Amino acid sequence: MSGVEELLLYQDEQLSMVVRAAAGAPGVSLVGEIDATNSSAVAGALARYRRGPYVVVDTGELTFIDVSGLRVLLMPTVPPSQRWIRLHNVTPYQQRLMRMMGWYYQPRIHAPT
Repeated sequence: MSGVEELLLYQDEQLSMVVRAAAGAPGVSLVGEIDATNSSAVAGALARYRRGPYVVVDTGELTFIDVSGLRVLLMPTVPPSQRWIRLHNVTPYQQRLMRMMGWYYQPRIHAPT
C-alpha cells in the first residue's frame, strides 16, 4: 500500500497487531482472535504503544473476541474520561457483545475526520 507504513506490534498463533500509519493518523489494526490466552499480551502491547492521549484500534478484522478481550479494549472499570483506547470499524457482532455486557459507550467509538 502506498503512503502507509506498517509495523508489527504483536503476533501469536491467533492474532496479529499491526500499527498502520496513514495520512498522519496512526492506528492499531487487530487481525484474528482475542481470548483469555492472549488478552493480557494485547493489553501490554497497547500500553507500550501508547504515545498520546489515546490509541485508535481498528477491530474490523477480528474474527473472534471474548469477554477478556472486550475488557482490554473497553476498560469498563476505568472512568470514561480516563479511557485511552478508541475503537474504529467496530462490527455489528462486536457492538452486540458490548451491549449484552452493558459496555457499549458510543462516544468511545472513533469516527475519522
